[in-house]
Amino acid sequence: MKWARSFVALAATLTVTACDAARTPPAGVPTRSAPAGFPSPPAEITLAFAGDVHFAGRTADLLGDPATAFGSISSTLPAADLAMVNLETAVTTRGAPEPKEFHFQAPAGAYDAVKAAGIDVVSIANNHALDYGRTGLADTVDAARTVGLPAVGAGADAAAAYRPWITEIRGTRIAVLGFSQVSELWSEWKATDTRAGIALTRDLPRAVAAVRAARRQASVVVVYVHWGTEGKACPPAEARAFADKMAEAGASIVVGTHAHLLLGDGWLGKTFVQYGLGNFLWWRDDAYSNDTGVLRVTLAASAISKTELVPATISRRTGRPELADGEDTARIRQKYAGLHACTGLAASPAQ
Repeated sequence: MKWARSFVALAATLTVTACDAARTPPAGVPTRSAPAGFPSPPAEITLAFAGDVHFAGRTADLLGDPATAFGSISSTLPAADLAMVNLETAVTTRGAPEPKEFHFQAPAGAYDAVKAAGIDVVSIANNHALDYGRTGLADTVDAARTVGLPAVGAGADAAAAYRPWITEIRGTRIAVLGFSQVSELWSEWKATDTRAGIALTRDLPRAVAAVRAARRQASVVVVYVHWGTEGKACPPAEARAFADKMAEAGASIVVGTHAHLLLGDGWLGKTFVQYGLGNFLWWRDDAYSNDTGVLRVTLAASAISKTELVPATISRRTGRPELADGEDTARIRQKYAGLHACTGLAASPAQ
């Protein structure tokens, strides 16, 4: 069950108190406290991350019933205190297609499906949010605002695109930012002080400043990046260099997508890095890229205590992610463990 949270913007604070009564034991039920002289254990918080999502091709019809669009995987995401994916589509019925090969477009019902799956925040910093130009991007941002779903990594100007979403879960403040490293149309799509667009890793000073600012406001900073090379299971030098900069700037967790494949994970000092979560709810049957999963990160207050990939596979019929079982579970876990070798990351955090 999701706990009540405080959703904090840079300019305003909204405290959610709907569940306060549920946290108070009924009359007559004894409460327990730590023995004198022994501190209480820190509150445990679970974060869940998954990969690229859009509603096109075989997944378009899933929006006929947004409440069931994600299928059985929806039993996993709401169990986390915070769940996040990359929404890789323009949510619009307007605009003109940009000069590029692939275009993805979805109606506002896409956000209803995402919320119904238990997802709390999406990144829209990717190479498809502006597929239908700045008109389409404006609609994408407005539709998210209408349904109350935070969308990070793009906006009406650079201040909006690089702004974190900040939430508080059981006393721990968590900031979430989104960036894209994809080179296609990057100079035309980048957000500036006077132009709508995407938060880009190529504007490194602004990206670093955004993470440092977020770190001053939150004890946990999540950076979700659209990066990597399509079809390549090892992170390129550009991604590794950006991960280094994010760790130096104060990121606690750096996760990514775009390569259509699972990539490995590990540690940069005390920063956990996951280079690629692959496709998640996907428009076509790419047999080589149907292995996926949900990354679960457990926090003890603000410290990472555990990380785990929950294996899943994408249905070749529906495009939905489904929890793996039996041989697929063992196969994906073994493959995922082997992906660490080319990441250049440590196997454990620095002490």
